[in-house]
Amino acid sequence: MTPADLNTLIAGHPLVGDLIALKETTWFNPQFTTLQQGLPHVGLGQQDIDQAHARLQRFAPYLAQAFEDTAASGGIIESRLIAIPAMQRVLEQRLGLPISGELWLKQDSHLPISGSIKARGGIYEVLVHAEKLAQEAGLLREEDDYAKLLTPPLRDFFGQYRIAVGSTGNLGMSIGIMGARLGFHVTVHMSADARAWKKAKLRAHGVTVVEYEEDYGVAVEQGRKAAQADPRCLFIDDENSRTLFLGYAVAGERLKAQFQAQGKPVDREHPLFVYLPCGVGGGPGGVAFGLKMAFGDHVHCFFAEPTHSPCMLLGMSTGLHDTISVQDIGIDNLTAADGLAVGRASGFVGRAMQRLIDGCYTLSDASMYDMLAWLDAAEGLRLEPSALAGMAGPQRICASAGYQRLHGLSAAQMQHATHLVWATGGGMVPPEEMAGYLAQGRP
Repeated sequence: MTPADLNTLIAGHPLVGDLIALKETTWFNPQFTTLQQGLPHVGLGQQDIDQAHARLQRFAPYLAQAFEDTAASGGIIESRLIAIPAMQRVLEQRLGLPISGELWLKQDSHLPISGSIKARGGIYEVLVHAEKLAQEAGLLREEDDYAKLLTPPLRDFFGQYRIAVGSTGNLGMSIGIMGARLGFHVTVHMSADARAWKKAKLRAHGVTVVEYEEDYGVAVEQGRKAAQADPRCLFIDDENSRTLFLGYAVAGERLKAQFQAQGKPVDREHPLFVYLPCGVGGGPGGVAFGLKMAFGDHVHCFFAEPTHSPCMLLGMSTGLHDTISVQDIGIDNLTAADGLAVGRASGFVGRAMQRLIDGCYTLSDASMYDMLAWLDAAEGLRLEPSALAGMAGPQRICASAGYQRLHGLSAAQMQHATHLVWATGGGMVPPEEMAGYLAQGRP
């Protein structure tokens, strides 16, 4: 982008200037509309989510036996929903801003199998592929007990096929662990941002890891090229996959059931605000879609990004989506939030959710590290830095009278609100790595 082009962009979208200056920035979406008006732009509906639910139920007997940490849930991959009142008090004290309503945490950080939100979409896409191949070969029927996938003939069958993916870390973990367990040969193309322990864990599961000095975009492109030359290889496209998106979307109905079990209403008088860490956008986009389908216009979703990797905020606020990257405007895409270190947002997700997302915001690495340490001290919960991105959201929303007016939210509604921080990763972080994270935060 030439200096003149950049000046023109900033003139039309002054917020871009704040992004370039690496300021912590909040953008409220002026194109936001109702679910009814926004849904046609997604290209998916309730029937698609229902099919994903049904498929995961079919695989549950297999997962319960294949992975010990899913046995207690009968093979359903789901996380806890908990209130975090001590953290709410700490945030209010530390930042000097009140949070109207209650603060809760969705612990996708501790999902079974791969310890992050990617255990939803990543595992689901591998299962979709395995089911399709086995059914086409006459080795599996929908009415079968899917535990038969554990038998040598099925593992040998999948051993004829390959799966490839480009990843900053967590998506590769979920696809690698799941694919290898089924018997596939899996190659994960890892960007420079990926943590060494994630690479080591994948290799321990028999996954091939290809490392790059460049960022996520290069890892994805190289993975795509390698797969295109191999007719027996599936490339899982984090940027454009509707299958991944639907794997995440299943979370909506499940969260609704969890709130009902807790006796917490979500309705006009009790709005729900959800804060989702965002990299390329597939995970948060899919979850937000599922939430909108489950709660309608009573849920308000926000994407949270590092100041050094604000690709979704940049793409959505300018309307340029995947035709612009953070590098185009001089931002380095270097952040401690490795799962969010993405320079170019998913064009599919940005366009699909353009009218259903309330907004996006950015926060610094230092803010993530501080909140990581505060959460550990307040609640005894340990997350990786990127999973704290959502924690900065509630006070931004509660402090904005303009946003509340725009959405017709009264003071009484805000007092009865639930603020849900989606914790996206950290359950498998080694103790020595976590100690390093904690040391970075203010005590």
